[in-house]
Amino acid sequence: MSSSIWNRPARGTRGPAPAHSRDEIVAAAMAMADSHGLGAVSMRAVASALNTGAGSLYRYLSSRDDLLDLMTDRAVDELRPYPEISGDWLDAMVRMARRQLQLYRAHPWLIDILPRPTAIGPAGLAWLDHCLAILRPVPAAPTAKFEAIAMMTGVTTLFARSEAAGPPAGFADIDMTAYPNLVAAFTAPPASAPRDLFEATVRGVLRGLLSEPPPP
Repeated sequence: MSSSIWNRPARGTRGPAPAHSRDEIVAAAMAMADSHGLGAVSMRAVASALNTGAGSLYRYLSSRDDLLDLMTDRAVDELRPYPEISGDWLDAMVRMARRQLQLYRAHPWLIDILPRPTAIGPAGLAWLDHCLAILRPVPAAPTAKFEAIAMMTGVTTLFARSEAAGPPAGFADIDMTAYPNLVAAFTAPPASAPRDLFEATVRGVLRGLLSEPPPP
């Protein structure tokens, strides 16, 4: 198995000097994903955008997976500067989650790229380290903190995916007489002050996982 992209030099040492840097390749791939989706990103397509041959990219990367790893970490680096660690830890983690949601809105392809198994890069490690710094006052085991961060990311991804999918299909053409509870829910008056469902969910997940001490 080849080593992680983070442990390999930015380009190979054999052959002529490459015309492009690894950073240029990643930037071109991200621009392509932003415009046309992750499926449009291939070694050949990125090479074409850089006016070079696909084979030349293999002086920098061993596979498309390397490219996806680099794209992910470059995007995660946009989470900086991190929200300040101040006040209540739960408030600070909600700010981190909101920053994540904004990132997914800017780069919708991250929703599809993050679930794949990958080696975490420097920016990802820095983000995780900052989350742990926020959670330092919380009297929970490190494993519980890692689980809470993962669940926060999962919730944020779910909301971003829902936003990208758009509103669900309506029920206008469905006979609802057999579903009285749905009818009652749909015809109930709206709340005077609708709550922020994203924040409420993130808070609920983090509070539930971290606020209660583990059983003896």
